[in-house]
Amino acid sequence: MLPPTQRLPQARELIEMDRYFVLHAPRQTGKTTALGTLASELTAEGDTVALMFSCERAKSAGDDYAAAETILLKSLRQATEWAGWPEELLPPDPWPEAPAGTRFGSALTEWCHRSPRRIVLFLDEIDALQGNSMVSILSQLRDGHNARPGGRPFPTSVALCGLRDLRDYKVASGGDPGRTNPASPFNIIAKSLRLGDFTTDEIAELYDQHTQATGQEFTKDAVDRVFELTQGQPWLVNALANEVVVDMKVSGTINTAQVDEAKERLIRARATHLDALVARLREPRVERVIEPILAGMWPDMDTSFDDDVSYVHDLGLIRGIRDLEIANPVYREVLLRVLGARTERFVKADPHSFVLPDGRFDLPRLLREFVVFWRE
Repeated sequence: MLPPTQRLPQARELIEMDRYFVLHAPRQTGKTTALGTLASELTAEGDTVALMFSCERAKSAGDDYAAAETILLKSLRQATEWAGWPEELLPPDPWPEAPAGTRFGSALTEWCHRSPRRIVLFLDEIDALQGNSMVSILSQLRDGHNARPGGRPFPTSVALCGLRDLRDYKVASGGDPGRTNPASPFNIIAKSLRLGDFTTDEIAELYDQHTQATGQEFTKDAVDRVFELTQGQPWLVNALANEVVVDMKVSGTINTAQVDEAKERLIRARATHLDALVARLREPRVERVIEPILAGMWPDMDTSFDDDVSYVHDLGLIRGIRDLEIANPVYREVLLRVLGARTERFVKADPHSFVLPDGRFDLPRLLREFVVFWRE
């Protein structure tokens, strides 16, 4: 594993400046690991108590913000119990009584009032909050943030961690992404950080740890091929290595041919991570960005298209927001296979009939067959 906090140098700077910020990145890129490690490091230093807890269970609350508050406060308390902190650092038990819609902020105020250290919170999977629940929680964070200069105890720094960038939180809660509202629950955010993919050197560093532990090496060409196929997407980088070492049981030096075989096996198996990406294709705002890229068509652009592009980029499906391109060759192949599956069912020709006896592709026959199809 690469040192997680080295991938987030700006996060520590923002925390030291008592800022509230967003950290976003696609799934399986190391957000939770990085924040968990950073929280442990900050707490171990002695003047801060830093806690990461997940908002994922609050998804079931939907618009019921009172239920969402109850779930979040339970998750927060559970996370502190698992952290194994001394009694003086733990939050109050029970939480203070407060009306629905203010309980979360009141609980944080009371905890900060009692704590001998400054408190930093990382709200992981913040995307799980829906509609009114998201607006309520973020509004309470805003109110506490803005009341700090007047002496109200409140977390000195908060990070909202999820898939989406700040603009999409506004969309998710019914707001206008292009408009700044002074009463918006989002106007306190100082910065939005995006956790990036691995570089070739970082892949080499990661794989070298395996070499140091086992003696098994990756050739330089194999490392370069992994980067070419994955463009550094952390889950894919790890999954390819795991496929070669664990599932294919390669015992000697790992080369490019074995990496290519691992790629094919991953795509055929449609691992959980890849299936999760495929599920996103059913979302209309994802489909209207992805299909034109794969089909080579001009997209139907209206005022919401830029927001849809940003959303698809945050999901990790495309590489950038200017030059629209699928994030990496593995994703491109998976998406093409999935989107083409419905059409493929109606193709009656045997694919092997387009292969010549010497193994070459019979392109002339393909073109003749295509002309027949096109005329029909």
